[in-house]
Amino acid sequence: MPSFRIPFFIHLLWLLLIFSTDHRGSCLDTVLQPPSPSIGPLRAASAGQSLSVGWPVSRSGLVGDVHEIQVGRAESHAVVYHRNLSLLSADSDGYAWTWTSDVPLECVDHSVRMRQFYNRTVPSPWSDWVTHYGFRAQDNKSRIFPSDRVLRENTSAVFCCVPPRGVLITGMTFNDEEYPLLGVGAAGVKVITVHKLTFPTTFIKRHELSCSDARPKISYTWNYVSFPPQKPGNLRCFTSDMVTVFCTWDSDRRRNKFDRNIQTHTLHVRNSDQAPIRCNGSPCTFPAVPQREEYDISVVVKDQLGEEAESFSFNISDRVFPEVEVVRLSPGASHATVSWVVRGNLTRLNLLCQVTTDPESSTQLSCSSASGLCEGDVEHLLPNTYYSTRVRCSAGGRLWGGWTRPVSFTTDPMVTLDVWRRIKQLSDPNARQVTLLWTPRVPGSAAPVSIQGYVVRWSQGGQNRTERKDGGQTRAEVSIDAGEHDFTVQAVVPAGAAVPARITVPQRDDGEVVPAEKRLSSLDLSWDAADTATCGYAVEWCILGNASPCTDADVRWLKLPEGNNTLFLPARQFKAGCRYTFNIYGCTEEGHRLLEVQTGYSQELQSVKSPRLVEPARSSSSSVTLEWSYSEDDPAHPAFITGYLVTAQEAGSDRFHESVVDPRRKSVTIEGLQQNREYAFSVSALTKEGPGEATSVTVRTRTNHSAQLAKILTPVLLLLGCIALVWLQRNMLKEVFSYPAGMNVKTPELDGFLRETAERLQAQKAEECSSCDIEILNPRGPDPRPSAPPLQAGYRPQHRPALQPIARTANETYLSEAQALVFTGIQSRSKDDPVFTQTSSVSLSPSACCAFCGGGRQGKQMSAFT
Repeated sequence: MPSFRIPFFIHLLWLLLIFSTDHRGSCLDTVLQPPSPSIGPLRAASAGQSLSVGWPVSRSGLVGDVHEIQVGRAESHAVVYHRNLSLLSADSDGYAWTWTSDVPLECVDHSVRMRQFYNRTVPSPWSDWVTHYGFRAQDNKSRIFPSDRVLRENTSAVFCCVPPRGVLITGMTFNDEEYPLLGVGAAGVKVITVHKLTFPTTFIKRHELSCSDARPKISYTWNYVSFPPQKPGNLRCFTSDMVTVFCTWDSDRRRNKFDRNIQTHTLHVRNSDQAPIRCNGSPCTFPAVPQREEYDISVVVKDQLGEEAESFSFNISDRVFPEVEVVRLSPGASHATVSWVVRGNLTRLNLLCQVTTDPESSTQLSCSSASGLCEGDVEHLLPNTYYSTRVRCSAGGRLWGGWTRPVSFTTDPMVTLDVWRRIKQLSDPNARQVTLLWTPRVPGSAAPVSIQGYVVRWSQGGQNRTERKDGGQTRAEVSIDAGEHDFTVQAVVPAGAAVPARITVPQRDDGEVVPAEKRLSSLDLSWDAADTATCGYAVEWCILGNASPCTDADVRWLKLPEGNNTLFLPARQFKAGCRYTFNIYGCTEEGHRLLEVQTGYSQELQSVKSPRLVEPARSSSSSVTLEWSYSEDDPAHPAFITGYLVTAQEAGSDRFHESVVDPRRKSVTIEGLQQNREYAFSVSALTKEGPGEATSVTVRTRTNHSAQLAKILTPVLLLLGCIALVWLQRNMLKEVFSYPAGMNVKTPELDGFLRETAERLQAQKAEECSSCDIEILNPRGPDPRPSAPPLQAGYRPQHRPALQPIARTANETYLSEAQALVFTGIQSRSKDDPVFTQTSSVSLSPSACCAFCGGGRQGKQMSAFT
């Protein structure tokens, strides 16, 4: 901006006039005013709606200058802004001041004037108005301002419509919404104010304005909304070859692709004489300055709404990200050799590189090759497996460069053999037959591996022997003597490698004792650790189980390392209900020796076969003895036999059980049974899962003839005893069965009664009746007292309440022998009673009692009157 200098001699003259003034009352008593400032033309920035004005620096030597500035609008110079400025002396030749208008500068004229204060109190005259003229319509069309401009988001904007001279504005709209019109002092110019501008939501990202006048005519224009530039964030720089420097930064807000607010990015290397670098955003590159380590840069972001800047300082040696390219890769069976090159001259930076494979392998090594070509090995890879490798490097381990693109490769195949042996002793004590069994192991699955054959080598009699087998064979039979022999088996493959497998057949041991078999509750094998097992253990079994003959193709084995004396075998690999035997060997330098034999099931089943009963079963009148045959050690059983379950049941009674816990005991005697009864027996084998299938038999117990004879003879003896007693007591019975004179008792009735009693006595069984007491009442004639009434002829006593039978307690015990009748005379009431009754008590045997009582098992009482 040009400056305006007042000639020095004018200032000097002005100062002389001031100091030469007489202060004693003459005409020079009035202080002279300083001269009015001289200001230059206004510079307008329409996009920013700003006015800039400049004026020269005062060289009066006074401390500080105070200026008063006014901004006037329109032809009337209506003051819209007023301010006092206190300015210090500047090093330049002039001052500059900028003011931003709220109304677009095109809408109306804007003028600026100013004056200066001497000693902050004495003002100078105002300068002339300096005017920036607004738009003048040269045609017959109204114009809207601002037009086609980017406006700042979330701010208020004033829009004006400038009509031709003499035309009246009738309305203005913003996005089809009409706003109230305001005047700004200029003839015919109208403005509207829109608050809080936002991004357009229409397909075309702009805001539309219209202006209508009284003719009528409508004018249109468009404006856009955006946001100001943001300060670059996370500014950082690096290099990969010490030749080109890359700088990147982040922006917190992404711009819409239709945003009209175009940004520019400029990178400045402030501590060099390089020209500013124009960037198309992040990243931005510039050439490194030779021999320069320290850099001080800044990035300036600028657009129509403002600008922002950020700075960053760094040492280029600390910001190296080496760029690597893989050159060559040579795979092996378990490793791969990788060669790569580092771009740029970075050997002086002590490069450290990482080589990794996917999956699961990596290595780290230094690279100090002057040519930039480095090489390293990746180990512990699986043969015949797909891999991919990547490389990255770092300068001194500070910042790691990016990984190279993955390079795929396949390791070479490697065939190993798992060898086992079976030894058969021949009839000759010095001759044995060894069957070698092997399984090829081909780790990885990248490609199929063709095995052309196998080579078996061993030594015997001081000579080395070799036998070849086809690729489809996995066994070899060799005859050896009783000594120790070493065997090696190696696969023959066209590509890759084959590792020979070695196994030793121990010397024959005549004193070797086969260990006893142990039962397993599950297929979790464990055994006592053996100090002699210096190279681990081996477990051998037949995949078909013990029920079928085991061929060489059915043999399975598993080798365990030293110190591992447990083995868990998944049950899914074994058949439920099938018994397996596991031979456990200890590995020594002299070969494998048998340590233990264990047998078990992956799952025991309940459905074992039924035993076979030995018939006929031995029985007595109170017991039955059952015997059966069963092969409890049969390997075909689906479970271990733990014992037997015997059940017995009589028809209509409850079943009872008896268990035999010894599986080798195959007989049982069941006692406490009743004679001549039929019982159903069943026998089943027991496992831990429960009883298996049962076999049944029906047995009747024998009859006890001595007891039966006693039952038969007891009634006969009782009858004979009764007859004898009756004969001996016949006179007394006459008295017992006599009746008073005049009573109509017929002899045939008494005879029938006795006959019926005898028949019942003969037919009665001894065990169906208990003993009883019979009272025989023998009434006497009436006492010859005058008061006793005589008995009338034909009297039959129907009810005698005075004579009640005397109760006796029945004997509930069954009698096996005849008992004598005992008559005991008992008097009822007293002899002074009008009627004296002689009572006889008779104790009868059970049979006789039943005859008198009419049968029944309970003791009864019976009275007879005579």
